[in-house]
Amino acid sequence: MATQPPAADVVARRVEDLRRLIGELRGDSRAVRIVAVTKTFDVSAWATARDAGCDAVGENYAQELVDKIERSGGAAPLPVHFIGHLQSNKIKALAPHVALWHTVDRVSVVSTLAKQADRLGSAPRVLLQVNSTGEEQKSGCLPGDVGQLLALARGEGLFVEGLMTMGPSDADPVATRAAFALTARLAADNGLAELSMGMTHDVRIAIEEGSTIVRVGTGIFGERPRSD
Repeated sequence: MATQPPAADVVARRVEDLRRLIGELRGDSRAVRIVAVTKTFDVSAWATARDAGCDAVGENYAQELVDKIERSGGAAPLPVHFIGHLQSNKIKALAPHVALWHTVDRVSVVSTLAKQADRLGSAPRVLLQVNSTGEEQKSGCLPGDVGQLLALARGEGLFVEGLMTMGPSDADPVATRAAFALTARLAADNGLAELSMGMTHDVRIAIEEGSTIVRVGTGIFGERPRSD
């Protein structure tokens, strides 16, 4: 059973606190878009996120997103960003509902997304995921391969808006800052404006290092119940 989100006033207060932090660090509380990560929460979390002033909702799992779209009557109240690992065989079902794909990291995903352009009548908007920490268990293209993947994606007709990365698994703040700074340099070197960096535990560092999109779940909705 999906988890019910907290009361609307609790969520609104947490989003307001995050906006305040963005304003303190960047001089403009709207300088960074807030993606409310709603995985495992009931579809009502989408409306709660909208009412709290979030810019988009982020979903990690293909079937969960499809189920929520059905329960919401076919349309989400905010743009939906897909932020989970992408399986090529799931893309066709998700494509009509996803406003921005955060985790494009390999040739097969680029090719599958490109096939959706004619069907949807527009080029999919994507971010390229970079493995900026060098961890083998992490998804993402290597930093040195960003230019090649970018050229391929553009050649296939995708609209590449920027880069996405995740901090190190151990959350070491020094390594986190280095990973985010590297990704920001890669974006600048390739003329890309958007940077999806930062989750609840490292959002401050991400904002300081130039993130334009943060993906926050626990910091907005609280801890998710652990599965037995």
